[in-house]
Amino acid sequence: MKGVKIAFTGPECSGKTTLSNWTSVHFDANLVSEYARVYLSSDSNYNISDLEKIAQEQYNQNTIENGLTILDTEMLVMCIWCEEKFGFCSPLIRRLYNKQKVDLYFLCKPDFKWEPDVLRENPNDRNRLFEHYVTNLSQLDVPFIILSGNLVDRKAMVKAELKKVLV
Repeated sequence: MKGVKIAFTGPECSGKTTLSNWTSVHFDANLVSEYARVYLSSDSNYNISDLEKIAQEQYNQNTIENGLTILDTEMLVMCIWCEEKFGFCSPLIRRLYNKQKVDLYFLCKPDFKWEPDVLRENPNDRNRLFEHYVTNLSQLDVPFIILSGNLVDRKAMVKAELKKVLV
């Protein structure tokens, strides 16, 4: 199979990691985990330089080209995170975003209760952020599917869409 790259994207606490992990197991695919969790595991204080290091490493890891590859996060997440935290997107992160190659995005809607986590910062405006993702993805020339509802419904949508892509 040629390389097919699928990215789960969306606001924090919207199901990206849960669905990425499940999809990689269900389809026996490569999984690229969210590097920010490794980088920030010992210290949740960070600056723009840290975000650029996280983005560069995430981008490097996301370049696997063989078989089906599932990305738990990608550069749109980094762009929006940077904009929200610092008021602008770093030129480096923007360049990485413009260079990334993804065949299909699954945009996870935050339509369930927010769960606290040491790295999560936006419990009250996930819907506004979700709309920001919709706007950005609509401007790309790449298909995206909005995943909503409970986990069973989301898994069914992922299976149905990937069956179309993997034929």
